[in-house]
Amino acid sequence: MSQSGAGVRNEGYPASMRDSIAKVEATRDQRLKEGPQKAMSPEQREQVLQEWHPDYKADKKRAVAVGPSKGERMPHEVVDLLEAYPVVDPRSINLASPDREVQVLILGGGGAASVAALFAHQEGIPTQDILMVSKLRHGDCNSIMAQGGIQAADRECDSPASHYIDVLGGGHYTNNPELVKALVNDGPLMIDWHEKLGALYDKVDGQYLEAHGGGTSRMRMHSAKDYTGMELMRVIRDEVRNVGIPVIEFAPAVELLLDEDGHAAGAVLTNLETDEYMVVKASATVLATGGFGRLHIQGFPTTNHYGATADGLIMAYRAGARVIDMDSVQYHPTGVAYPAAILGQLATEKLRNQGAEPVNAHGESFVYPLEPRDVESAAIIRECYGNNNGVSTPSGIRGVWLDTPMIDAIHGKGTLKKRLAAMWMMWHRHDIDITIEPALVFPTLHYQNGGVEIDADARTRIPGLFAGGEVAGGVHGKNRLMGNSLLDYNVFGRRAGISAAKWAKEHSAKTPTLKHIEAFCADLKSAGIKADRTAPIILPDYRREAVLERQLKTLA
Repeated sequence: MSQSGAGVRNEGYPASMRDSIAKVEATRDQRLKEGPQKAMSPEQREQVLQEWHPDYKADKKRAVAVGPSKGERMPHEVVDLLEAYPVVDPRSINLASPDREVQVLILGGGGAASVAALFAHQEGIPTQDILMVSKLRHGDCNSIMAQGGIQAADRECDSPASHYIDVLGGGHYTNNPELVKALVNDGPLMIDWHEKLGALYDKVDGQYLEAHGGGTSRMRMHSAKDYTGMELMRVIRDEVRNVGIPVIEFAPAVELLLDEDGHAAGAVLTNLETDEYMVVKASATVLATGGFGRLHIQGFPTTNHYGATADGLIMAYRAGARVIDMDSVQYHPTGVAYPAAILGQLATEKLRNQGAEPVNAHGESFVYPLEPRDVESAAIIRECYGNNNGVSTPSGIRGVWLDTPMIDAIHGKGTLKKRLAAMWMMWHRHDIDITIEPALVFPTLHYQNGGVEIDADARTRIPGLFAGGEVAGGVHGKNRLMGNSLLDYNVFGRRAGISAAKWAKEHSAKTPTLKHIEAFCADLKSAGIKADRTAPIILPDYRREAVLERQLKTLA
C-alpha cells in the first residue's frame, strides 16, 4: 500500500485517469479564485431535469394495474412487486392462536422504528406490550449509514417557515403541506431530544456548527462530523435497550393482518434462520420498514443497506393503503464511480458544502455545487453522457471529479480529515487520498421519495396502521433535500409511536384474518397478471446479474 502525505502521490488511480487528474490540479487555483458556478435559474433547472434526469424517461415506468393506486405510473421494478403474488399461502397460517400478542407492533429495526417504540412507551404503553421486529439486526438500516447531517431551523436568523419554503421548493411543490409543516415545526424539538440522549453534535464555543445543504436558504445542517446517522442511532438504539423494549431480529414481516372490521391487527413474520412463520397480533401496527434502494431502479448502484427491498410498500398496498409519489426516485449526485469495489457508495453532500467542486474531465467547473439533488444529478449525467466530458474508468463507468483537495485549500490543511473522517477513510482503504487527489463520482440510487400515504399524525388510510420514515410518502414530494431524511424519521417516527399508543389504548384488535390477501390475488388474476412473481423479496438476489453490468447496460 502506498503512503499518503505532502508531495507523495497515491497509486490508487490507473494511468488512464491521470491525465485528467493533472488537468484538475492545473485549474484548481483559478477555480478557487473565481468561486463556484452560479446557481441555475428555475428554467435551466427544469430543462436539465426534463432532458437528463432518470425520472423523466417515460419508457422506464408503467401504470400499476391493480390496487388503491391503480393507474399511477411507477418504475417497472416497483410495479413488478406491487403486482406480485404473496409468498404466504393464507390457508397455511394458523391465525386462531397467535404466537405473540401485544398492544403495539413495530415493523422495522432502524431509526423510525426505534423512535416510534420509545415514544409509544413514553405515551404510556408498557415495554412488555411493545414489540419491535427487524429483518436484520437492530440498527441495520439506512438511518445508521446517513452521513451529512440533519436539518432543523433553530437559529435566530432562521425559522421553521423558511425551512418550510425550502422543503416545498426542493420537492417541486408536490409535497403534502401538512406533513412539511409537521417536519419543520418539530425539528428543534428533535435536536433537543437528541442532546438529552447524549448525541454529540459538532459545536464551536458551545454553539452548533451548522452548514448549508443543496437547495437550502439558511445554514441549518447539524452534524456529527460525517457520521451523523451513526451518532444518532447510537443514542437512540441505546435508549431502546436501556428502556427494555423487546426486539426480535432476523424476523421480517411478510404480510399485514387485518381484523374483521378492516383494522390493522398485526403481522405474519418469517424467521430467516428456520423459515418458520410467526403470527403477532397487535392492537396497533407501525410500519417503519425503510425504502427500496436494493431494487436498483433503472440499473443504478445504490447507497442503501442490504435489506432495503420495499417490503413495507408491498404489505401496506395489499392491505389497502395508497402509495403516492412513487414516480419519483432520488439519485444522490455523488456516489462513488471509482474504485469498483465501492461503486455506488455515498460521497456525502457535506463534501460539497465544505467546498469540494464537481469538475469534468478537463478540470472545468460545470454546475453549482449545491443545487437540489435531482438537478445536480441531472447535470452530472448530462456532462458525462451529453457533453461527453466524463472520465472513463477501466470498467467503462463514467464519472466526474469531485475536487476534494479544495476543502483543505479553503479551510486549512487537515480540515477534510477532521470533519470528514469517514470519507477520507473510505477512499484511503483503496490507496486514494482525497486530500491530495480528487474523487470520481456519479449519481447513485439513494432515497425513496414517495411511499405509503400518511397524514400529519402518521396515520395511513387503514385504521390502526401507522407509518414513518422512508416507507412513508408525501413529506418530500418529488425530491428530498439533504438532511431531511434524518429529520423525517425522527419527526414521523415520534408521531407514529404516539398515535399508535393512543389508538392501542382505545382499541383492541379482533380476530385477525388474511382475507385481504385472497381478495388481492383475485384482483391480480382478473387483471391477467401471471403468478410468476412473489413478494416481498426480503433480500436482494445478486446471482443473476451484477450491479455493474446493469448500470453499463442502462447508461450505454
